[in-house]
Amino acid sequence: MNAPTPDTTSGPADPSGKPTAGAADRVTLPEDALAIVAVRNMVLFPGVVQPVTVGRTESVAAAQHAVRSGRPIGLLLQKDPAIDAPGPADLHDIGTVATILRYVTTPDGQHHLVCSGEARFQVVDYLPNPPFLAARVRQLRAEDPTDAAMEARIHYLKDRALEALQLTPQAPPELAAAIENITSPSALGDLVASFLEVEAAEKQALLATLDLAARLDKIIGLLARRIEVLKVRREIESQTAASLTERQREAVLREQLRQIQKELGDDPDSGVGEVAELEKSIASAGMPPEVEEQARRELKRIARMSDAGAEYSMQRSYLDWLVALPWSKLDPENIDIAHAREVLDAEHYGLDRIKRRVVEYLAVRKLAPEGHSPILCFVGPPGVGKTSLGQSIAHALGLKFVRASLGGVHDEAEIRGHRRTYVGALPGNIIQGIRKAGTRNPVFMLDEVDKLSTSLHGDPSSALLEVLDPEQNSTFRDNYLGVAFDLSRVMFVATANVLDTIPGPLRDRMEVIELSGYTDEEKLEIARRHLIPRQLKAHGLRTEQASITPQALRRVIRDYTREAGCRNLERQLATVLRHAAVRIAEGRQTQVEIDAADLAEALGPARFEDEVALRTAVSGVATGLAWTPVGGDILFIESTRMPGNGRLILTGQLGDVMKESAQAALSLIRAGAATLGLQATELAQSDIHIHLPAGAIPKDGPSAGIALYVSLLSLLTGRAVRPDVAMTGEISLRGLALPVGGIKEKVMAAARAGIRTVILPRRNGKDLVDVPDSVRSQLEFVLVDHVDAAAAAALPDTRVAERSAA
Repeated sequence: MNAPTPDTTSGPADPSGKPTAGAADRVTLPEDALAIVAVRNMVLFPGVVQPVTVGRTESVAAAQHAVRSGRPIGLLLQKDPAIDAPGPADLHDIGTVATILRYVTTPDGQHHLVCSGEARFQVVDYLPNPPFLAARVRQLRAEDPTDAAMEARIHYLKDRALEALQLTPQAPPELAAAIENITSPSALGDLVASFLEVEAAEKQALLATLDLAARLDKIIGLLARRIEVLKVRREIESQTAASLTERQREAVLREQLRQIQKELGDDPDSGVGEVAELEKSIASAGMPPEVEEQARRELKRIARMSDAGAEYSMQRSYLDWLVALPWSKLDPENIDIAHAREVLDAEHYGLDRIKRRVVEYLAVRKLAPEGHSPILCFVGPPGVGKTSLGQSIAHALGLKFVRASLGGVHDEAEIRGHRRTYVGALPGNIIQGIRKAGTRNPVFMLDEVDKLSTSLHGDPSSALLEVLDPEQNSTFRDNYLGVAFDLSRVMFVATANVLDTIPGPLRDRMEVIELSGYTDEEKLEIARRHLIPRQLKAHGLRTEQASITPQALRRVIRDYTREAGCRNLERQLATVLRHAAVRIAEGRQTQVEIDAADLAEALGPARFEDEVALRTAVSGVATGLAWTPVGGDILFIESTRMPGNGRLILTGQLGDVMKESAQAALSLIRAGAATLGLQATELAQSDIHIHLPAGAIPKDGPSAGIALYVSLLSLLTGRAVRPDVAMTGEISLRGLALPVGGIKEKVMAAARAGIRTVILPRRNGKDLVDVPDSVRSQLEFVLVDHVDAAAAAALPDTRVAERSAA
């Protein structure tokens, strides 16, 4: 048996540390009246010394009055311990007269009393309007009977009490001596009752039982139940102590504690501790009915587990995920089309077609908020602003933005989650992102969706099919959760560099919006509006301290960067500004203006130069246009011939399709040799070697067909290709110019390289609509149906002398 924990009552405390004079000291109580202190969760019995902590203003005032007047106080138990300001109707009418042996105030403002129980009392009536509770009382003193039945009860009670003490190792030894020496039956009963581990309500019932025989019988019954519990515990300990590890012993002890609490009526499942907190969280999570049913089923399993087991932590983590997800939380979508345009224009320069499509997307979502929104997929080279476009959409809508990078993901579980049977299992990136957002309708960006890969762990792109299908994602089922989560309100935006590596079924679920790249003028404006201010801030510079002239910017764009986006341009600008920061930090200058002449010192010599004129000054060299994942580029095709037996030699790491295009171009020339003024015998006695420089880079595709034909015709006729002409297009054996893809990127690459005339298949003329006006105004386009027209536009009539060494 253990001593009960002192009650602590809440309320403002007197900070003085001592009983102070006040309104309570001016109160004079009648002789038959007591100052009343209301306590909760404790009962003081007569003959017992016990600490009491008080905190309410009225309780402190009553205790201080008793100390100053030298009179005892009356302790009464509250009927409901949750009441902070109990009145007469909230207290039991039988309590204990107590003498205050000691009064201490701690630094934290708590008032601690050491009280000695003197006698029972019964409230007659309460006094009106004192500064604390006070009541007229009638003390209840009964004489101890000395008949044989009472003596038998005393001996039996002593034996049972001593037996309980023997089963309780932590019981103080002096308690057994005190029990053996007591001769008064009422004192014995009160002493044993004070140390019984029962509820305060049961102790109050013992205090209120005035018939001594009935009181002792109740105490004996409670003591017998306690002995049975202690015996069960002792038996379990003796059976398992020899074989249990430390961890198992802890689990058994917790289970014993649970059983003991149940025996004492303190069921841990009745709404106390973690189980109650989880139950409250489940009730307030707004889950769908089937999910809530699953959560409550798991909660019942947790309630029956020991919290020291491994499975307990797994189940607890699972419930934490369930209650943390925003099952019913939706952020308001403030779709203002004018505001959306302002945000997109402020954060992105150019990209007019993309911005127009985003505005259309938002307009449809505003008019049909419950409809199925398409999944937008921004495709383009690095650095053109795909990810930041998703952030701008979220900014325009006032919604949360979440990003999941899928580059290099090769495990299906990264998307759909692990099953709970695995150690360390977690939900997939989709559910993790939703929890991070805290709402069911964020803007969710799936970055680098083209870089998913298949492995032994499954195909993550197949797992995305359900996520990105508006007809299915309302019941998306994560393997970890095991229940459906509604993703239909999530605004998914995907990004990719190329479409070829995205599986067809996944690409079919998305609306592809291509971002091809920026013109030099657009890059100039982007650098002025966004890149330079950002880098100035990053390097601790102010606008008045450092600046870059437009001429310097143009040269950085033209001579030091050649890309579709602006990422490398920003790096070069950072290098220039660091160079300026050194001057300012050293105190050599207070203001630095970087001009075109200063770039060589900061960036070194120019990295790119206009080599078109040099490379096309001889026959056999033609300029083609190529598409790459990072934008368009120019491609030089060099041909030469030597004595041989009509072989075709191809170098430059060419793919099968490009090799076939070269073979088709040579066959076309041989078939029309007479028309072209060539000698068939001369061709049969010559080997043709075609080479594409930058041999370390793989090259493939049919779009170099026209350029290969023109290069061979230039070689065989001795006429050099015009240096300002570039071409693209597939050819057939009939000489037809067939359409190809990537026209916008190729045309912009031609403009960057200084090309003035671009030869395209006529059926690609419709693709020029996508080319920015500033680029179209710089170029002349020749649309052809046949390779002869392309040759006529690219080859002048003047012949040039063949080099002795090609």
